[in-house]
Amino acid sequence: MVTDQQVRDWVEGYIRAWTTGSKKDITALFSPRAEYHEWPYETDWIGREAIIDGWLSRAPWQEGGWEFEWSVLAINGDTAAIEGTGRYKELGIFANLWTVTFDKNGKCTVFRMWNNQV
Repeated sequence: MVTDQQVRDWVEGYIRAWTTGSKKDITALFSPRAEYHEWPYETDWIGREAIIDGWLSRAPWQEGGWEFEWSVLAINGDTAAIEGTGRYKELGIFANLWTVTFDKNGKCTVFRMWNNQV
């Protein structure tokens, strides 16, 4: 069972990795066979290496700056639901709903995001 603090630490790590674009920071978040799915963009990255490559391909999204506000909505066993709002100076505002399933080591095994431009 994942704790609220583990979820908070993981999301902070996610924000750090999105900020740094560091392969090491991204790797720290995901298990080797993790899945990363995003709607409506039909993103289906399977395996940590595919997640890293896909993530790094989105570096231009950050041009001009961005910020992210978030909160934990619920935790059920090994899965957390997280609500967030991303504000990108170049892209606009996006409302996010994430579900993140964790392994026993606190790494994400399945990440699902519904990402809707406001």
